[in-house]
Amino acid sequence: MNTLRFRLADDTDLATVVGLRDDAARWMLSRGITGQWRPGELGVDHFRRTRERGDEVWLAESGERAVGAWELWWEDEAAWGPQPATAGYVHRLMVAHGSIPPGTGRELLRAAERRVAERGRPLTRLDCVATNPALKTYYVKAGYRVVGHKEGKPQPGAKPKSFTLLEKRVGGPASQHG
Repeated sequence: MNTLRFRLADDTDLATVVGLRDDAARWMLSRGITGQWRPGELGVDHFRRTRERGDEVWLAESGERAVGAWELWWEDEAAWGPQPATAGYVHRLMVAHGSIPPGTGRELLRAAERRVAERGRPLTRLDCVATNPALKTYYVKAGYRVVGHKEGKPQPGAKPKSFTLLEKRVGGPASQHG
């Protein structure tokens, strides 16, 4: 596989991001992971709104092909409540399952963490649906620690769900706590 390149998605990339998310949703469903993502749940408008409010949609490419994407938000009151500007929030981390080498998702996650650190924020935060213990384990193995739980978080295109809240220090003085 070629080296991964990361770039901000623009309007012309949003249909590709939707396709990656729908494929990831189908992959989950084919493995019995229900209650998380459904194909068709989010469209181009969702990702456009994310960009319009000042958050970021990132695309990972290998060669000429998109192999992953994620959203990076600068606040997430729905899950974390009002917070000081000390974190970036990773959402909808997705990869093209079946056509990428193992570890690609971690590379995307590290790229998101680097971006958060570049913005001068010491913490990367994310949430994962509470009914997917394998996903929680994945993030813990990537260096995240469980710091809370959020019941009934509103979801775009779906009913509210419960989430495990996780964070990882990515920069700043070791004495700072988030």
